[in-house]
Amino acid sequence: MTLHSRRILLIISGGIAAYKSLELIRRLRERGAELRCILTEGAKQFVTPLSVSALSGQKVYSDLFSLTEESEMGHLRLAKEADLVLVAPATADLLAKMAMGLADDLASASLLASDRPVLVAPAMNTRMWESPATRANLALLEARGVRRVGPNAGPLAEGEVGLGRVAEPLEIVAAVEALFVANARLAGRRALVTSGPTHEAIDPVRYIANHSSGKQGHAIAAALARLGAETTLVSGPTREPDPPGVRVVHVVSAREMLSACEAALPVDVAVCAAAVADWRVDAAAQKIKKQKGAIPSLKLVENPDILATLSNAGNRRPRLMVGFAAETENLIENAKAKRLKKGCDWILANDVATGGAFGADANTIHLVDAAGIEHWPPLSKRDVADRLASRIADFLAGKEAAE
Repeated sequence: MTLHSRRILLIISGGIAAYKSLELIRRLRERGAELRCILTEGAKQFVTPLSVSALSGQKVYSDLFSLTEESEMGHLRLAKEADLVLVAPATADLLAKMAMGLADDLASASLLASDRPVLVAPAMNTRMWESPATRANLALLEARGVRRVGPNAGPLAEGEVGLGRVAEPLEIVAAVEALFVANARLAGRRALVTSGPTHEAIDPVRYIANHSSGKQGHAIAAALARLGAETTLVSGPTREPDPPGVRVVHVVSAREMLSACEAALPVDVAVCAAAVADWRVDAAAQKIKKQKGAIPSLKLVENPDILATLSNAGNRRPRLMVGFAAETENLIENAKAKRLKKGCDWILANDVATGGAFGADANTIHLVDAAGIEHWPPLSKRDVADRLASRIADFLAGKEAAE
């Protein structure tokens, strides 16, 4: 598998094995992973922040009390924005801090603040590895869900041979990939997402459109794919790159989008995030020429309602239908009415006049379903997508268990 768009927080702790972290960074990036790195003070004795930054393509963090680093990327945000926290190498000292819940440096504070999967690659002298304290710490961490890769047996820095050698970079990469596969909560599911605007031709050179950037829809497709769903993204014209691991169908008009959506059925979940034009024009065959004093009239024809059509598709209806309500007033009332009118299960409402404008990088979502309203805090569009994908996975698992 690839690790495209997977966000990994790599913590490099002190020890001669830290030099292997440079090769590990290169191998992870080859597979498309996005890396942020924390260097402990001990790690700086073996690798430099400059070399780690050059290979990761990102700033390196190390100081818990740096005002600059806290303003740019605090330890809470470093932990929160990762899909995985990888500690390689993991020294006996850092494993002990993790077990005890200490947080006296940036690495340990980030680990304590994280609710993401954690993978450690221990590296230490054989006697330290076999110490009852280390064994007890590791048993406690594994009981809490921390995963481990290695250590291996082999030559150690002190000229000894034994267990305690850090796993090789490719072994760690394989463990990272296996962990993501194990956490693929939507594996075996099929998902459909619509994104971007539609363009409705007035004549061969002009069209009606809207300001949708496609950022949110593309982020949702990527998030569903990260959880293992076989995802089809039907996208109107947008500058957003195709998400990795997603089948993308490019369309222009609302009718083309509906046709592509119907061709993608059956699916387990459909998320209609596209801003589809409500009307199209009875388009002219040739360019409409400007004539002095004459204002052309455009005959508008109602476009197909993609959300309503999919929500009422009979035995081809997705098990979960999710729509968006981009409103400028009466946000919740309009979202409730839209959910009932369209026949979908959930509506994600956002106020495009304030915090969720087209093209922005953040969004404030209110999820409306039959049970009521769930108000989400302001989030980046990627975090909105991850939260929605996780909620979709919970819903489908619960529905399957109930059946």
